[in-house]
Amino acid sequence: MAHNINHSDEPIRLFKSNFLEFFTHISPVVVVLIWLPVSGYFLTRGIQSIQDGHAWWFVPVAFLLGLFLWTFTEYTMHRFVFHFKPRTKWQERLAFLFHGVHHHQPQMKTRLVMPPVVSIPLALIVYTIIWLIFDVLFGLSWWVAPAFSGLLLGYLLYDLTHYATHHFPMRSGYLKFLKRYHMQHHYKTPDQRYGVTVVWWDRVFNTYPAD
Repeated sequence: MAHNINHSDEPIRLFKSNFLEFFTHISPVVVVLIWLPVSGYFLTRGIQSIQDGHAWWFVPVAFLLGLFLWTFTEYTMHRFVFHFKPRTKWQERLAFLFHGVHHHQPQMKTRLVMPPVVSIPLALIVYTIIWLIFDVLFGLSWWVAPAFSGLLLGYLLYDLTHYATHHFPMRSGYLKFLKRYHMQHHYKTPDQRYGVTVVWWDRVFNTYPAD
C-alpha cells in the first residue's frame, strides 16, 4: 500500500455528505469513554460467575487469553483487512476509506483511532466468535465475558498506542521501539511491520524485516 504522504493540517475529505464525513473523525478520548466501561462490565460479569461455583482462577486466565487473542486480531486485521490488495475501482475506494487515507495522511489526529461506526460492528462479530469458541465449542460459557473483556482492553491499548506513536515523544524503552517500528511501517516498509502493540506475530509470519 503505497501513497504519497500528505502532512497538511487540513483533513482529506472522504464523503460529500457532511453527515457521513462527521463519522470519519474521532478523538481517542471518545474511544476510552466507550470501551473502557464495556471492558469493565464484562470483567465484572466474569467475576460474578465465581459465585456460581466456578474456580476464581478462570477470570485472570480468560482475561489474559483475551489480551493475547487481541494481539493476533490486531496483526491479522492490519495485514489482511487494512492492507488487502484491491483489484477493482470500488475495492480501491474501500481500501482507501479503511486504511489508505491514514497512510496518505498519517499525522491527522482525528483519524488515528477506529471510529465507533466501524469498531462497534466489529466488536459484535468478535464477541460472536468468542462465544462460539468458548461456549458452543468447549462448553465454557463463563469464560466468554472475561475473555471478551481482555480482548476489548487489548483493542483499547492498541488504539491508544497507535495514537501515541504518531503524536507522543516516546523517547525510551519499549515505547520508543514501538514508535520507531510503526514509523518504519509508514515510511519504509508499508507491507511489513504490521504489529502495533507487539511484534511477535511479524516474526512468526515472516513480516519482520531482516534489516
